[in-house]
Amino acid sequence: MISQLLSTYEAKVLRISNSIHNLLLLGIKCADLQHLISILKKELSDRIHSFGYAIEGIVYLVKSQHNAWIHLIITILVIVVGFWLQISRTEWALIVLAMMGVWMGEAVNTAVEAIVDMVMPEFHPLAKIAKDVAAGGVLLSAVAAAIVGLLILGPPLWEFITSLF
Repeated sequence: MISQLLSTYEAKVLRISNSIHNLLLLGIKCADLQHLISILKKELSDRIHSFGYAIEGIVYLVKSQHNAWIHLIITILVIVVGFWLQISRTEWALIVLAMMGVWMGEAVNTAVEAIVDMVMPEFHPLAKIAKDVAAGGVLLSAVAAAIVGLLILGPPLWEFITSLF
């Protein structure tokens, strides 16, 4: 995936490079343009690599955190049910915001736990508070997401269930 991004990036840099050569006709020095191109290449390369690091973080989150597995299963189920019920775009927006709140909370909780474990390998009451508060934030976001899910998906699901009897 990163190699595809790099290929796309290289094509864009080539187009930018060709456009910059046209600027030479306006009297801009070649050395200045080459310096500008090298800065642009480095900046774009850094941005692409930062996406790679973010993806590594997401993969670590899902692989290492048991609660993230639960969130993943529920996320998939909610998406499937949402498509099946053909919910509106507004309802999708609310569902996605609620799900992302949970995922962001879980990511921050995982980061807090890692940092606390790194700086405080022995038990300390303040380390416990930091971990508990971060976990509490995830719980609050999960409860809020469940309420949003029930408000949006509950009525049509209930209607479907009662139509079976």
